[in-house]
Amino acid sequence: MSEQKNTLSDAVYDLLRRAIIEQALQPGMRLPEDTVGDQFGVSRTIVRHAFVRLENEGLITTRRNRGAFVAEPSLEEARQIFEVRHCLEREVVMRLIERMPATGFETLEAHVRAEKAVLGKDGPVSIRLAGEFHTLMAELTGNAVLARYVSEIVTRCSLIIATFGRTHSSDCAVDEHLQIIAAIRAQDAERATGLMAHHLGAVADRAELDEEKPGIEAILSRYGRTLAG
Repeated sequence: MSEQKNTLSDAVYDLLRRAIIEQALQPGMRLPEDTVGDQFGVSRTIVRHAFVRLENEGLITTRRNRGAFVAEPSLEEARQIFEVRHCLEREVVMRLIERMPATGFETLEAHVRAEKAVLGKDGPVSIRLAGEFHTLMAELTGNAVLARYVSEIVTRCSLIIATFGRTHSSDCAVDEHLQIIAAIRAQDAERATGLMAHHLGAVADRAELDEEKPGIEAILSRYGRTLAG
């Protein structure tokens, strides 16, 4: 019985995580336990187990007497997450240059073909596959801890883009993925790490992390000038 409960909890966790990555569940959206349980045909206890895992990954937050909500990262948190991502993915690139598994390049290129197949056709799946490319690279290093950290931070970046990004801004440049693969294949560390840094910088730009949003004072001051005039 316990094994079945764990299996169901894993399934609910996977589905909710995917819905967040694909930006179907938007930041700030409430996640009532009973609604989630009814939709997936599971008990609230199983839903709670899934919520704990999602909260540990920073994907949802629970508020006392209000329940669970999709997380809304702050601008400062978003910037810090992208800083860490740069460090982690540079390490991934360096490790793959040193030792790529026998079928590693074929695996990455097959994934890029899947990305190309849905580009412009299925936005949510395109978002998910773009992130999974980076997770797949980390898995190919053979370092389970590194792969886990990259997976978590890539997912949180998807949430950040949903919070701060422009409309249609989350499509990840497929050609940049191909360029990174080519540089790793050529064992050109400088080019590969440079391409990855540029690529992640472009992702951060799409999230508009460098643009300060005007506060209410600045907004209202523009309208207040009409009174002064």
